[in-house]
Amino acid sequence: MTIDAKLPPTDHSSPPEHVDVLIVGGGPAGSYAASVLSLEGLNVAVLEAAKFPRYHIGESLIPSVRPYLRFIGAEEKMIDYGFKKKPGSAIKFNQFKHEGYTDFIALGANNNAWNVVRSEFDQLLLNHARDCGAQIYEETKVTSISFDADDDGKPISVSWTQVTPENNTITTRTISGLTTFTHLIDASGRAGLISTKYLKNRHFNASLKNIAVWGYWSECSDREAKGGMGTYGKGTVREGAPWFEALKDESGWAWFIPLHNGKTSVGIVMNQEQYNAQAKTRSTLVPGAFESSSLTQRYLANLHLAPGVVKLLSGKNVGVAEESEESEEGSLNFRVTLEPGSVRSASDFSYSAPSYAGSGYRIVGDAGGKQAVTFFMFQIDLFLVAFIDPFFSSGIHLAFTGALSAAATICASIRNDCTEDQAAAWHTKRVQVSYTRFQIVVLSAYKQMRAQKVDVLSDVDEDNFDRAFMFLRPVIQGAADMGSRLSESELQRSLDFCINLFNPTSPEEHEAVRGQLGESKELMDVTKPVIDPETMKHVLKVTTLCSTIANDATKDNGTANQQPDSDSESKSKMVLDKINARRLVHTEYAINNLEAEELEGYVVRLGKGELGLVKVVM
Repeated sequence: MTIDAKLPPTDHSSPPEHVDVLIVGGGPAGSYAASVLSLEGLNVAVLEAAKFPRYHIGESLIPSVRPYLRFIGAEEKMIDYGFKKKPGSAIKFNQFKHEGYTDFIALGANNNAWNVVRSEFDQLLLNHARDCGAQIYEETKVTSISFDADDDGKPISVSWTQVTPENNTITTRTISGLTTFTHLIDASGRAGLISTKYLKNRHFNASLKNIAVWGYWSECSDREAKGGMGTYGKGTVREGAPWFEALKDESGWAWFIPLHNGKTSVGIVMNQEQYNAQAKTRSTLVPGAFESSSLTQRYLANLHLAPGVVKLLSGKNVGVAEESEESEEGSLNFRVTLEPGSVRSASDFSYSAPSYAGSGYRIVGDAGGKQAVTFFMFQIDLFLVAFIDPFFSSGIHLAFTGALSAAATICASIRNDCTEDQAAAWHTKRVQVSYTRFQIVVLSAYKQMRAQKVDVLSDVDEDNFDRAFMFLRPVIQGAADMGSRLSESELQRSLDFCINLFNPTSPEEHEAVRGQLGESKELMDVTKPVIDPETMKHVLKVTTLCSTIANDATKDNGTANQQPDSDSESKSKMVLDKINARRLVHTEYAINNLEAEELEGYVVRLGKGELGLVKVVM
C-alpha cells in the first residue's frame, strides 16, 4: 500500500465501511495519532463514545508538549486559545524548609507551558485532527472487535453503535454498523478495550494504590470584603505558577492550579488505605457556608494536611514574601468559594501490560498503562533545558509519545521500513521503556513523601528496568559485582538516586553553583553521562574549596560572606545530585529522542511525509 499525501478530508454522518487506520477514542492520544497519520496521507477515522466537550481531570501541562504540538501544526492554536500561562512550578516536601522551583521561562518567554481546562484542551486537539483530515465520529461506541480467521491476533474490523439525531428533530436514535481497517489504534483510555476485553493482560501494581479528591474554587462575590485568592510568587516572575506540596501526615500530596476561566483546581492525592482508615478517626471540619456531601466534608477536612494550600485559599500569598503562619487545625478561614457540586474523587491504581502492540494494532495512552493518579497528574523535575516541573500531566506527554510511536510504526510497516512484527515490537518497547522510567521516578517521589521504604520489586519489570536505566546499575553498585537479577536492595538504591530529582533547589542556586565550577561547567550539563558517587564527592570537595578561597578573598576586602561553608557545600551537593539524577531521564522529554534512542535495532524517522523507522547500522 502507498500513502497518498494529498488525500482530501471527508465528513460522513456515520463511520465508513473501511479506513486505513481506525482509532478507538478521541482523547489526547487518539487525537494526536489521528493528526499525525492524516498528515501522512492515510485515511483515518476516530470513533469516540462521548460527546465532546467532556470533563476530564489533569490540567497542568509541561513545556515538552510544545514540540509535539508544533510537529502537527497545533502550537499556534494553543498559544492563541488563551489558556493560563504557566511560568514554572513549585513543590515542597516535608523534609525541607523551602519549596523547590523549576523556571520554564529562564530560557525565553516563549518556553512557558499552560494550565488548561481539559474539556477545552481535548476539544481543541480533536478539532485539530478534523482539520488535518481525520474523520471524527462522536457518540460512537465500539462494542466488539473481530479478528482474522487465519490469524487470531490480528484485528480486522470493529462493530459500533452510534447515537444520531432524527431528521429535523430533537430526538435521537441508535444505529449500528461495522468498519474494517488495515490498522487499529486502541486509545480507549482506562477502559482499555484490547488489554481488558481480549488480551486480558493488564497487571495492577501493588505499590501505588491512591485516591484523588478535588474541587474547583473561585473568587467570592464580595471579594473586596473577603480578600480573594492567594497567589504563589506574588509580584515576581513566578507569579501564578502552580503550587504542589507533600501532605503533613506523609500520606500523599496536594495541588493548587489556577485556570484561565477564573477557577482554581485544588486536589488531594492520598494512599487508598490511609484514606479509608482516616474516615473512621478524623472529625469533619466544615465551614457552615458550605453545603457539603460526605465527600465534600472529607475533602475539606483533608485540606488541613496541606498548609500551603490552606494559606492560598485563605487569601495569603505563598513563596515570596509569605504573609502568615499556617492555619490552625479546625480554623478554616477561606476567602474563596468552593463551586457547588464540583468535588469529585477517583480511585486510581497503577497498571501496565506486557505488550502494547501486535499484528495490525497498537495500544496508546491510558489504554495501555498508567502510573496511578500520577499519570494524569504527576511530573518530575528532570530536565534543565526543557524545564520539566515536579508534578502533573506526564500523562499528556506520554500520550503524545505513545501516539507518535504508534503512528511512526504503522507508517514504517506500510512503507516497508521493516516488517509489521518488527514495527509492533518497537512500539511495545518504546512504551515499556518510557513507562518504566516514569515508574521509578514516581516511586522515588512517593518514597520521599512517605519518608519510608516502598516495596516495589514485584511491580518493576527487570528487562525494562535494564533498558530504561542501562547506565544506572553500574553507578549504584560501584565496585561491587552486579547480580544477574535485579534485587530489592538495588532497586531501593535506584529510588534513592532518583529522589535527588526532587531536591528543593532554585534557578538562582543552580547559577551560583555554575559560577563556582569555573571551567567544569559541563557538570551542569544533563546530556553528559551519569557521574559515580566517588567522583561526585571529589567534585564537591573541589567546588567547596574554590568557594572557600573566594570567601577568604572577599573577607580580606572586609566584605566577608557570612554563609557557612557547610551550608554552601550542602546546597552545591543538592544541585549537582539533582543534575546527576536528571541525566537518567532527560531525553525522555525531547521529541527528537525518538530519532536518537535505538530500540530493537531501529530509531524513528521524523520527517513529515516520510514518517517511519530507520534501521541503525552498527
